[in-house]
Amino acid sequence: MARLPGNRQLTDSEGTPLFTLRDINSLQKGEKERLYGKIIPGRLFTMFNISPETFRGSDGERKVHFIAPTGLGLCRIEVRLEPHERDTVFFLEIADTQYHQMELAFCIINDPASPRFNVDVDESGRDNCFTSLGRNIPEEIRSMEAGLYPNQTHHGLRMFSDFLPLFERFVDSLGMEIIVAEPLTYDNAIRYEKYGFDYCTGKRLMLEINEGFRKGNIYQRRLDGSSPFRCPGFEATVRGRSWAIHDGILEKPWDDIRIYLQIGHKAGIDTFPEKREA
Repeated sequence: MARLPGNRQLTDSEGTPLFTLRDINSLQKGEKERLYGKIIPGRLFTMFNISPETFRGSDGERKVHFIAPTGLGLCRIEVRLEPHERDTVFFLEIADTQYHQMELAFCIINDPASPRFNVDVDESGRDNCFTSLGRNIPEEIRSMEAGLYPNQTHHGLRMFSDFLPLFERFVDSLGMEIIVAEPLTYDNAIRYEKYGFDYCTGKRLMLEINEGFRKGNIYQRRLDGSSPFRCPGFEATVRGRSWAIHDGILEKPWDDIRIYLQIGHKAGIDTFPEKREA
């Protein structure tokens, strides 16, 4: 049963209730694409002159692609302005969980007009799987100096605040109460806090990080200029802390951070209340 005001249980064209992505994926291609298309922010369709009905641009070419295999509880949505472009404008990956919750695996919204920074490949041009297979330090420095956060290849379109309410209503319409996610970086975690997420695991680490960056404490002392990512003053901003953590200042892996959003409820968590930027 849907819980948000004005929201209804999602049904197919014959009125049969839908409770999971797997249920949606059993529908005919056109119907499931119509349902998934409602997750994409309307401002994105308008900005790039894409029809929310046909998913085609003004040139008649298809811009929105859905990967939603029958029999599986997952969906990937890609909005790409040109067929062979390396980067998407909008990339979303979601999945059912075994606990009747929704996993928000990835949501990336890029500004295609902004410069690209090749932080997603190593210095030989090979995919580095979010730096787990090596870093591209020169590109990371360029990216950081341009005001980006770790793992960002482009500036964003500041459209997550458009997307999340649509996604909440979609999840609610399936009768689910919880969205779960795994922030890949410190700044992701802080950003999710702003939107009402709480922690399944990792809150203690987030509080320890905040304490460690206070004046005179261990992480603040390690901001000694020994690398471009460890400059004095980085403790005061989300971006600075995130780059320092990306550079290994914690001396332990950034992992096992799991977060959740209860539909219709904002947790009000803030593990960095002194921050100068969100």
